[in-house]
Amino acid sequence: MIDLKLDITGVKKFIAIESLNTFQSEIDSHYKTLLMHTGRGNDFLGWLNTPSKMPEALMRKIKIDAEAIREMAEILVVIGIGGSYLGARAVIEALGPNFPDLSRGIENKYPRVIFAGNNISEDYLAELLGILDKKEYALAVISKSGTTTEPAIAFRILRKHIEQKYGKETARKRIFAITDKSRGALKKLATDEGYTTYDIPDDVGGRYSVLTPVGLLPIAAAGFDIIKLVKGALQMEESFAATSSLDKNPAALYAVTRNALYRAGKPVEIMVNYLPTLNYFTEWWKQLYGESDGKQNRGIFPAGVTYTSDLHSMGQYIQEGLRVIFETVLMIDESKHELRIPMDNDDLDGLNFIAGKRLGDVNYIASQGTTLAHIDGGVPNIRITLPVLNENTLGQLIYFYEAACALSGYLLEVNPFDQPGVEAYKKNMFALLGKPGFEAESTILKGRLGLE
Repeated sequence: MIDLKLDITGVKKFIAIESLNTFQSEIDSHYKTLLMHTGRGNDFLGWLNTPSKMPEALMRKIKIDAEAIREMAEILVVIGIGGSYLGARAVIEALGPNFPDLSRGIENKYPRVIFAGNNISEDYLAELLGILDKKEYALAVISKSGTTTEPAIAFRILRKHIEQKYGKETARKRIFAITDKSRGALKKLATDEGYTTYDIPDDVGGRYSVLTPVGLLPIAAAGFDIIKLVKGALQMEESFAATSSLDKNPAALYAVTRNALYRAGKPVEIMVNYLPTLNYFTEWWKQLYGESDGKQNRGIFPAGVTYTSDLHSMGQYIQEGLRVIFETVLMIDESKHELRIPMDNDDLDGLNFIAGKRLGDVNYIASQGTTLAHIDGGVPNIRITLPVLNENTLGQLIYFYEAACALSGYLLEVNPFDQPGVEAYKKNMFALLGKPGFEAESTILKGRLGLE
C-alpha cells in the first residue's frame, strides 16, 4: 500500500482526460521494455530493483560506519557533484530542521553534513577549510572515476588538509570512498591508502543513485532511518511492478500526463513546493529530469519554485507570462509542528479573520487558491500529495519520480540514462586550462574568446 496520491484534474481544461487512455498501448510497450531491460540504456537499470535487492549486510555496514562517523566527527563533508550529492542533500534537508546550524539541541549527536566538490568556487572551499580547522570532521568522497573535475579538485585539497590536521594514519580512518568496485583513480587510491570503501553499482547512474551507498551513508550519518527510506521505496517498487495500467500506476500516469502536456505545447514543467526544506528535493528532481529528458533537441525543461515566497517573484510570470508552462505541485498534508495565528485586539493588519487557524491550514488554502488562479491563467496543474513527510513517504516519492522519469524518457524517444551533452563544457574547459592532448582545441577556443 502506497501513501502517494496523484491528482490530474487540474489539466482537464487543457487536455481531455479521456485522451490519456490513448497512451495506454504506448506506455504498455515502454513499461515492458523497461522491466525486461530491452530498451535504450538498459545497462543502467539497476535502480529498478535496488530496494528489493538491498543486501542486509550492506545496510548493517552503512549503519556501523555512520555510527563511527558520528563518534569521530562534528562535520561530515560529502564530496561529489550531480547525483553524487543531490540525492543525499535532498533527503537530509527534507527531513531535517529548517535551521540546522541553530537548532542543534539533541541533534548534536549527529554530525552536520556539508557538501563540497559541487562547484569550483575558491571562496567556498577556502571558507570551508577555515571551518574545518576548528572542527572534528570526516570525508565521504563520491565518484565512480575519481577524475571528475569539481570533486577531484575538492578532494585533492581536502585530503591534504585532513592529512595535515590528523596525520596520515588517522586521516585514513576518517575518509570514506564511494566509488567503482574495481577500477578508476579513486578506487586505486582508496585501495592503496586503506580507506573504508563502498561500491557504486555498475548498472546505476549517478542521478538514480540516492538509494545506494552514494546517498545512504550520508543520510544515515545525519541521523535518519535508511531502513524506513528503503522500505518506502520498496513499497513503490512493488506497486509499480504490479501493473502498467494508468488507473493503478501513478508513475505511469504522471509520465503520460506530462508528455501529453508537452505535445500540447507545454514544454516547461515547474515543480512547486510549499516547504522551504524541499528546495533541494526540487534540485534533485531538476537534475533527474533535466539530464534524462533533454536530448536530441527535445524534452521538457524542469524548473522549480517554492511558494508562497516565489509567488512574489516568479508568480507574475507564471500567472501571465508566455503560456508554455505547467506546474506539478508537491504537497504534504500534515506539518511536523502546530502553530496557530493569534488574535490581536487592534487588528491593524486585518488578519483577525484567520485568528485561531493553524498556519499549515492557511498554507494549504494558499495552495488551492494559487492552483485555481494559475489554471484560470492558462497553467495546467498536476498535484502530488503525501500525508506526512518522513523517511517512508520520501522513499516512495524518490522511486515514484525515478520510475516516471524512465517512462517519460521513453515516451520522448530518448535514452533517459545517458548524458552526452555534459561532456561539451568539460572539453572546452580542459582545452582552455592547457590539459595535454587538447592543444589544437585550445588554440581555436582562445581565438574565439580573443585571448590570442
